[in-house]
Amino acid sequence: MVSNCIPFRLPSAGVEVCLQPMPHLFTPFPLRGVTLANRVMVSPMAQYSAEHGLITDWLFGHYGRLAMGGAGLVFTEAVKVEERGLGTDGDMGLWNEEQIAPLRRVTALIRQAGAIAGIQLNHAGRQAGRSPPWEGRGALPVGVMQRRDQGWPVIGPSPIAKAPGFHVPVAMTLADIADMCAVWAAAARRAVAAGFQVLELHGGHGYLIHQFLSPAANQRTDGYGGSAKNRMRFALEIAEAVRACWPADRPLFFRMSVIDEGGWHFEDSVVLARELKHAGVDLIDCTSGGIAKATPTDARNVAPGFQVELARGIRSAAAIPTAAVGLITEARHAERIVAAGEADLVGIGRAFLYDPFWALHAGVELGADPAFERFPLQYGWWLNRRRAQLEREGSDNQSAS
Repeated sequence: MVSNCIPFRLPSAGVEVCLQPMPHLFTPFPLRGVTLANRVMVSPMAQYSAEHGLITDWLFGHYGRLAMGGAGLVFTEAVKVEERGLGTDGDMGLWNEEQIAPLRRVTALIRQAGAIAGIQLNHAGRQAGRSPPWEGRGALPVGVMQRRDQGWPVIGPSPIAKAPGFHVPVAMTLADIADMCAVWAAAARRAVAAGFQVLELHGGHGYLIHQFLSPAANQRTDGYGGSAKNRMRFALEIAEAVRACWPADRPLFFRMSVIDEGGWHFEDSVVLARELKHAGVDLIDCTSGGIAKATPTDARNVAPGFQVELARGIRSAAAIPTAAVGLITEARHAERIVAAGEADLVGIGRAFLYDPFWALHAGVELGADPAFERFPLQYGWWLNRRRAQLEREGSDNQSAS
């Protein structure tokens, strides 16, 4: 049984007593055969720094910093399932066997730090062939794309560009769709070989799965277009194909734009979440938008936690665990979200870039780790020693006054 308290051992009696309730953010979270040590999740964050889909030394160092930060679950950035699915030349990939071993180093590093390693699979679809954000995120010139060895085919559900100036995708055939399910399943099998314990399918932010879901990008007239039920078919087939080869004791997540700017509504997401649950998905990672805008935070005047209501709504209406994301930067805010039952996990992204020890610092702030015991031993011992010294100095100063 999991104890929801901060233990303190009485040396004379040899027993533990509960000093105070454990903050909800730092209670374990079991899913299938995996238990997260706490409810903090490092969200996938693209770094655009891979080479030929392979991690670089810089990326390895980046994941090392995140691994030591105290989160229960650490995701890599989105990993593309095939080369056509690359959003930029700097995206990570998992479309061949060569890409497994470098990722195995990453999962070993995360596991050694005491966290669970997660991977997000993705395909850019019509958003393929772009420049990184610091170069404008625009579509690469056709001439640049054609200089690649085999070109850079852009595919999607319908021949509709994301926006003026973006590439018009080639509409996928029924054979293409069947092949794509096999491509995602193959990437999932490689993720198993690489040692990941949680897998997430990216079905939001205007990427390929979301393109099939949203009428703004999907104007097909066959069984994959038209009604909301038909538009959900591709997402469900991908989920079923991946679940069939992803180990039964490992959780499967689905990142969903619960609402978007192009006609996908909350009620649609509730239906999809219920169907995904039947297909073996264990948690919905709730975000929004992306079918027209680049990211949800491109909208003006967004407030901290502006997407939490989506996680709360899906959790309640679809009876499935959720993760909340969206400008959640403060420890006490994250604690309130979990304590109120608005979400089961809190996804922290850019705040971890600013402070790679975000979860460890949150543990100290919320009283879950007063003696720095959750920090790496090489850090925690010294920090606890410094804390005791500062407390002694403070007592001496108070006595003197």
